[in-house]
Amino acid sequence: MTNPEKNFDAKIEDILSKLTLKEKIGQLNMQVSPRNDQALADIMDQLRRGEFGSMILANSDTAGNDAPESVNTAMCNKVQKIAVEEGPHGIPIIYGRDIIHGYRTIFPIPLAASASFNDELVEKAARYSAIEASAVGVHWTFSPMLDMCHDPRYGRIIEGPGEDPVVGRHMAKSMIKGYQNGDVSKEDSLLTCAKHFVGYGASEGGRDYYRTEIAPYTLYNYYIPAFREAVNAGVDTVMPSFNDISGEPVSGSKHYLTDVLRKDLGFEGLLVSDWAAVHYLADQGITANDKESTEVGINAGMEIDMCDNCFINNLEELINEGKVSMETLDNAVRSVLRLKFKKNLFENPYCKMPQVDRTEHLKCAKELASECMVLLKNEGNVLPLPKDKRIGLLGPFVHEKRALLGSWCSNGKEAETPSLCEKMLEKFGADKIITENNHTEIDDVASAVIFHSDILVLALGESHRVTGERRSLSDITLTPSQKALVKKAKASGKKVVGVFFCGRPLALEGIAEYLDAVLYAWHAGSETASAAADILYGDIVPSGKTVITFPRQVGHIPMYYNATKNRFNCYYGSYADFSYEDSTATPYYPFGYGLSYTTFEYSPVKTDVSEISLEDVQKGKKITCSVTVTNTGDYDGKETVQLYLRDVVGKMMRPYRELKDYNKIFLKKGESKTVEFTIGYDELGYYLADGSYILEKGDFEVLIGENSLTKNLAKIKVI
Repeated sequence: MTNPEKNFDAKIEDILSKLTLKEKIGQLNMQVSPRNDQALADIMDQLRRGEFGSMILANSDTAGNDAPESVNTAMCNKVQKIAVEEGPHGIPIIYGRDIIHGYRTIFPIPLAASASFNDELVEKAARYSAIEASAVGVHWTFSPMLDMCHDPRYGRIIEGPGEDPVVGRHMAKSMIKGYQNGDVSKEDSLLTCAKHFVGYGASEGGRDYYRTEIAPYTLYNYYIPAFREAVNAGVDTVMPSFNDISGEPVSGSKHYLTDVLRKDLGFEGLLVSDWAAVHYLADQGITANDKESTEVGINAGMEIDMCDNCFINNLEELINEGKVSMETLDNAVRSVLRLKFKKNLFENPYCKMPQVDRTEHLKCAKELASECMVLLKNEGNVLPLPKDKRIGLLGPFVHEKRALLGSWCSNGKEAETPSLCEKMLEKFGADKIITENNHTEIDDVASAVIFHSDILVLALGESHRVTGERRSLSDITLTPSQKALVKKAKASGKKVVGVFFCGRPLALEGIAEYLDAVLYAWHAGSETASAAADILYGDIVPSGKTVITFPRQVGHIPMYYNATKNRFNCYYGSYADFSYEDSTATPYYPFGYGLSYTTFEYSPVKTDVSEISLEDVQKGKKITCSVTVTNTGDYDGKETVQLYLRDVVGKMMRPYRELKDYNKIFLKKGESKTVEFTIGYDELGYYLADGSYILEKGDFEVLIGENSLTKNLAKIKVI
């Protein structure tokens, strides 16, 4: 996705020929946003000397957890004016920022957005995010994050697509398309950055920045597919990850950054480090100091050094010593200049600060929030809530606003975010809602609310402060006071509904059993409370599905549906008691799971052929698979129809089943629709450890149903 003038080579070479060595190095240096007037004055002096070429609009490496701070557009234009009018050769700087799930309008955290299984809405949310961020001067978002994850203790799980590579691929394509809007040179579009390449979500124990142990076979089939899709979708930049893989730090790995990313995946864009990742190579023990880290980082393929001054302080000496070639330096500068030409910064360097009408953005935020919320339990159809009953609202999230936005929402405004209580009062009226101030303790106030209510709604969850970067948890259950409240409510004998506002799946054993209904509302952004109230009230029928397994207990982690086939695969109920002596290690809620207020019936799976030759598949022939889905309940609703595949016998152990495609459909009550999928070479094969792709002859099972445990299958054979 580029400027209409697609070939900038001549202009790039002309600029490159005029740059001094120091000025070339400056283009690879990313500065931090100035904190005060003195820092701003220093920045301007550096620009006049050509000592940096880009700026991250943040003040710390954990900006996602910092106090909300808007972009200072006037400062950005002022600094840009120095670069263009007083800097060497008038090269504009490029502004980047972590626009993870919205700017002023906050959309659901990416993990929650993935649970909508609605690619169109995800794309639209990214589009609106780009409009709002670009209007204040942002050129480049460090998004989408495509880290697959098996461990919900990991704080940054909120930023990724969950545990499935196909969901990751869909998120990559939809978000990139939304941010870019067909042409990144447009003022209301953003350059994109796929991160963190690769395996960052596999950090041992869910500990941020920690080591990973990933075999090449697993890497190619599980962690790389979303990045491959991002490259195919035209992602502009890629950010390498902090982690090491089996002792090799990715940020200093020529194998991963050049051989795999550029050669195998075909990436031709720019590589930008994570915050101080080059400096961090010394902490990881493969270099002794920043100079050695610079040598390793740039020779591995890194092109922009974020915020640690390693390149600007050391590259000139390394060039003069012959440890880094001029060709390596020049190619990196070409990448930076090409990015600036793509964004049309030479022609349009300043932000014009257009006014943005957020009306449609907020509508989209509510729609996406509504479709990502997952109804996990609804015994006795306690939901939707009856309109003539008194509803008791209890729990720490009754009046909460800030946590609903989640982490990584630096520009969201708590004051503009309604609470669940406010929205429930709008829906039911003050005469039907009984609540008091925010509390979870089992005190006389809670007891009074319980006593005077007909149905209890408990607003539960976790704070935004325990999610996001450097915010991992060892215990992902509810706090003791919340557990006590749940048990107290259950003991009343009344129907109890739990609404969970979370950034990750919690371990719900010992909690969900005390609840008649469970609505998982996530940290779903600006319209979280509005969407949750509408679902509770029945104005919206829930349609979200889980994109990561909900474990029963923390001790069962990692647990994921697409593990390699094994006789004792407790996920699918096979010898579940063999895993642990003290617990049943099946998922509490499996991947792809989610209830509705209506019911759906699936016909048996049909395929247009039962056998197909390997040669025909290799030539592009596909198999058509279909089911007819009927809405058999009393509400109109949406259903995500999921296609899974099982390779019965393979050269390598293959997953018991893998998601290959999905289609979210709307059905009026009583309506039926036939849903068709096609599978072929790309779906039937897999990658070997050397990165080569293989498709074998043999038996396959095609499963189409409502979640990963469906038994609705047909058999095909590749001969």
